[in-house]
Amino acid sequence: MPNRISIRIDGELVQAERGQTIFEAAQANNRFIPGLCQFKGLSTVGACRLCVVEVQGVNRLLPSCTTPAQDGMAVITRSAKLNDYRRQALELLFAEKNHVCAVCVSNNHCELQAYAQRLGVTNVRYAYRYPRLKVDMSHPRFVIDHNRCVLCTRCVRVCNEVEGAYVWGVAGRGIGSRIACEMDRDWGKASACTNCGKCVQVCPTGALAEKGFAAEEMVKRQDLVERLATIRGTMNPGGSR
Repeated sequence: MPNRISIRIDGELVQAERGQTIFEAAQANNRFIPGLCQFKGLSTVGACRLCVVEVQGVNRLLPSCTTPAQDGMAVITRSAKLNDYRRQALELLFAEKNHVCAVCVSNNHCELQAYAQRLGVTNVRYAYRYPRLKVDMSHPRFVIDHNRCVLCTRCVRVCNEVEGAYVWGVAGRGIGSRIACEMDRDWGKASACTNCGKCVQVCPTGALAEKGFAAEEMVKRQDLVERLATIRGTMNPGGSR
């Protein structure tokens, strides 16, 4: 069976590797698809729904990060329908928590903010929830601010799949879901935490940050973690992607 397949992306015929997702095939061919939960080398969860695409013959939008590319598939990554859906998804993320960009350490270095700017989100049409959420500063080096968390679960997956510490998980259900540390301990009391900071570096917003940085100062080194995650996937090809 050949390893290469042909798919059509936005009308152009391109080559992809058999086994790639639509998201990976698009990236390999320099096609932009937004995605907050996707991170190279980590397993895919389809959490943020920003990466949805249209596929010919399918009457619903599909998450490109979890949908395998198939030979002969025709995919649309840019359309008025997709832009409207993605803007709505971003607006709901902003309305769900307390994102105050002006005082955030990741201001101007935030993926959520960057996608909002790129997709033209200039206002939020939904009522803000203004939840009273905890800021955990118990760790000597790092802080987690649940007000800025978008539940992408990158921190959970990098801690489990790359560091192997299994510190983070998701507690609660639905709108009450949140990132939790070791059965809801304070981060500073986590017995399994290795203080590696990988979870901080992969976080797309200012939810996880290193102490000592003021607004706009936190620039994350995702390339380093991506390299480690990719090496792990190469050494363990039978594991999760």
